[in-house]
Amino acid sequence: MPKSTTPLYVQTIETPIGPIRIGTHAAGIARVLFAKQEDEVLLEDTTPGEAARAHMKRTVAALEDYFAGRRKTFDDITLAPEGTAFQLSVWTALTKLKFGETCAYRDIATEIGNPKAVRAVGLANGQNPIPVIVPCHRVIGANGKLTGFGGGLPAKQWLLAHEGAIDAPLL
Repeated sequence: MPKSTTPLYVQTIETPIGPIRIGTHAAGIARVLFAKQEDEVLLEDTTPGEAARAHMKRTVAALEDYFAGRRKTFDDITLAPEGTAFQLSVWTALTKLKFGETCAYRDIATEIGNPKAVRAVGLANGQNPIPVIVPCHRVIGANGKLTGFGGGLPAKQWLLAHEGAIDAPLL
């Protein structure tokens, strides 16, 4: 998973799928990490500026509202992921996926104008540094089955059930 090369203001929040670490900087939100990713070390900014703090405040409130069922989009959150041009195109396409809808990797490949890049899309999806907000959990296998997720399949199930895309999770 790409790691931010910029020091991040880091905060952890509790969610129904476990603790989530959030990393912001002056340009926006750069990282969302699940408990399973606790070994990923973030370069922390211990004296964040006002912009990083403002991005954090908006992101925390948005995620709390999402998990409480009061929010369906993150359009007002400023994203600042670091990645290759191809990864950024995939992550941008992911932001267009609607709450409660799923698609397959081939749909994202077609969306970015590279229909043969299904496997590369899968890799970029798996390296999404801002899951939940950039909804990589909404991408499933062409056969309709759940595929890998940085937070684990139970978390992916919970998120999709929360959005009404699948039946109740197994948690």
